[in-house]
Amino acid sequence: MKFFLLLILWIPVLAFAQEDLLAEIDNDSLTEGYYTTATFKGLKIVNFESTKLVAKKELTLIVSHRFGSIENGFDSFFGLDDAVTRLNFIYGISDGLNIGVSRSSYQKIYEGSLKYRLVNQQENGFPFTVVGYNSLMINTALDKDNLPKLKFKHRLSYATQVLISRKLNTNFSVEIAPTYFHDNYVAINEQDNAQFAIGVGGRYKLGKRWSLNMDYGIHLNRASTSPFKNPLSVGIDLETGGHVFQMHFTNAQPMNTNGFLGQASGDWGDGDIYFGFNLSRVF
Repeated sequence: MKFFLLLILWIPVLAFAQEDLLAEIDNDSLTEGYYTTATFKGLKIVNFESTKLVAKKELTLIVSHRFGSIENGFDSFFGLDDAVTRLNFIYGISDGLNIGVSRSSYQKIYEGSLKYRLVNQQENGFPFTVVGYNSLMINTALDKDNLPKLKFKHRLSYATQVLISRKLNTNFSVEIAPTYFHDNYVAINEQDNAQFAIGVGGRYKLGKRWSLNMDYGIHLNRASTSPFKNPLSVGIDLETGGHVFQMHFTNAQPMNTNGFLGQASGDWGDGDIYFGFNLSRVF
């Protein structure tokens, strides 16, 4: 039954075209012809996926770096000593379908993903852009010495999201992301393997190359004994030529969907937050 559900979650639906990054850098009009463009400039808002896709036959590399908590100050050089890195390669099979593979040093996670556009926001037509996102993760850091009953299936996690965005005007875009994610192994006994969340986020354009981004994840069935928090992230996007540079602060060090939604350990009120960046390069 689990394999059948995985198959259903990974069925992509091909849809409509979107301009590539280089074409969008100087184009922030609400619509270009019939379809809305440049709702988001980055493939991520901060932690959450945006409704932007890589163009057909383009390869994008995203290098994501998340330092440790700045709360420890000079003891860890404001998180430099505890940094984690994620390398993510994304290829545009078509303008409406992307495939990605990544590796994160956090829990040594390998991930495969599909991202596909279902419908695009239209002038005087459908008011939203809707994109599907599915990922399958393998946690290779789990140790059989500590978990003698560990099997390969316990290393697997997966997630599915529906990303719904709207560009309200040339400066302001918003998104909501209903999310289902499942971890075959959870460290907290009371936590359900199947978990649900709703992400909300937005982008506000500050200038020709700059924007303020923010997203927040609301976990809907977190165990009452869980020490983890809802992820809140704030960042700045800078567009320079062929890439977008994203700088941000967040209370979640993990960068995979299941990680930042289910294992955000920081607390903004205590200053227990992480500085990081995403650097995107198109080939």
